[in-house]
Amino acid sequence: LLFAISGVVFAALGLVSAPYGRHERRGWGPGIPERLGWVIMEAPASLFFAWVYFQGPRAWDAVPLVMLVLWQVHYVQRTFVYPLMMRSRPGRRMPVFVMLMAMVFNALNAYLNARWLTALGPEYGLRWLLSFRFLYGLLVFCTGYVINRWADAKLRSLRKPGETGYSIPSGGLYDVISCPNYFGELLQWVGWAILTWSPGGLAFAVFTAANLVPRAVSHHRWYQRTFPEYPRRRTAIIPHLL
Repeated sequence: LLFAISGVVFAALGLVSAPYGRHERRGWGPGIPERLGWVIMEAPASLFFAWVYFQGPRAWDAVPLVMLVLWQVHYVQRTFVYPLMMRSRPGRRMPVFVMLMAMVFNALNAYLNARWLTALGPEYGLRWLLSFRFLYGLLVFCTGYVINRWADAKLRSLRKPGETGYSIPSGGLYDVISCPNYFGELLQWVGWAILTWSPGGLAFAVFTAANLVPRAVSHHRWYQRTFPEYPRRRTAIIPHLL
């Protein structure tokens, strides 16, 4: 089901930009305050994941616990910290439709990954922590996490308190691609798929690409339309390729 949803999302976002943030526009139904909508739509990824995880018979095994920590390090920050740090326009609203669609995905994805770790998948022995799959996946995950956090901080630094407009980011990966934040998140979940070596992790990585690649292309084109001086050598999300 998640692989099928990925195909639909990729096709839809290739035709229509998600209607929030810089692509906000009318015609998508009632809205909800952006910060509140963000917390609500992301909450299942943290809270429901934890609930499903601790229903499993192997919830207190060492290796799944390490994976739980990795998951929550990302989603606690994304759900409860990131919205407080937003510097968006006062009164900006998120379509309820977008919030509900994200909630459904996050709940399904949380169930698949949490249930696999503690019930459906094979038992992870302690030796898994020294395996190539885990160590390489962890490296990719952590690299993506650092890039994602750095890129978000860089975007926030472009706006002084009270400012809500957009400008051209530069420095680091922003000199090469338009959306290092999306690139970092994509790396994270590819790393997760490798370190868990699970079908749920693979499905999540595929969905992340299906969701973020077309959104990055939309952002890239928006920058090019909005700023005539925007560097033409930058690509959207994958350095020098896409």
